[in-house]
Amino acid sequence: MTELIATPAKLARNLLSLNDLAEEDLEYLVRRGAAHAAGVKPGAPLEGAVVGVYFEKTSTRTRTAFSSGALRLGARLLTYGPGDLQTNTGETLADTGRVLASMLDLLVARTTLPAESLGQLAGHGMPVINAMNVEEHPTQGLADLTTLFCHFGRISGLRVLYMGEGNNSAAALALGLTRYPGAVLELRTPPGYGLAKPIADTAAEQAARYGSSIVERHDMDVLPGGFDAVYTTRWQTTGTTKADESWRETFAPFAVHAGFWDANPHAVFLHDLPAHRGEEVTAEVLDGPMSLAFRQAQHKLHSAMAVLEWCGGADVETPAR
Repeated sequence: MTELIATPAKLARNLLSLNDLAEEDLEYLVRRGAAHAAGVKPGAPLEGAVVGVYFEKTSTRTRTAFSSGALRLGARLLTYGPGDLQTNTGETLADTGRVLASMLDLLVARTTLPAESLGQLAGHGMPVINAMNVEEHPTQGLADLTTLFCHFGRISGLRVLYMGEGNNSAAALALGLTRYPGAVLELRTPPGYGLAKPIADTAAEQAARYGSSIVERHDMDVLPGGFDAVYTTRWQTTGTTKADESWRETFAPFAVHAGFWDANPHAVFLHDLPAHRGEEVTAEVLDGPMSLAFRQAQHKLHSAMAVLEWCGGADVETPAR
């Protein structure tokens, strides 16, 4: 049995932040990602479309997910590296976006640009997908929610413990999870490396509105138990450096190890990868039976396909649950 998940026909829909999404759109993307994970046959809803893939920074999972996903959906690809566009010689982002929109149907971009600058690439009828910028990694957040949904069959009411830097993956998790009633997100971030204040404030406002909870602390005292998932990311975020030369000492107490499961015996482990075994997580945990990290990576493909369909204005069918 299937149900039609209606999407407006052929509209330019950007995904620059999870905050761009209405409640029904967020729910659609998570469920559609889960449908791809379950093996739904997508057909070729993007047949004839040309998708641009522009990555200023290194990427294994996200770039492969969107490239493979676009091809699986029937699109063709044009790829750009960090030195390929005339923005390097002074062309404005707005002019670049206007030109690309006349030749591309959709652009996937990983840049160092803030959201307002990314938005200058949009606005010309070409959907733009933020495949990670300095502030947020929205498509990672969708993959995380899809992973939780696929494993638990729900997101509302889940309790998630996040360990480590309040980086762009943590930002997306906070913005996404707090929109589910009863969900609990506790972040333990090193002093000076917490969520950016605008993200923390927005997540707190959402928690109050949706009946969820978000707490951030900068110590490892009195760590509660009963979590459904323990999540960490690499300490050195892709494309960034830390000014403090002794930052590893600051981060060391926040490493995830098997002892976390004494108080959380049924928790799954999440990691956005790449991982550094022996730093943010032990090999015993990353490669252990409770780890969903590599399944989570696979769900990046499933989420990317859902996002490409949604931004491309495709009407698709999703198995009813």
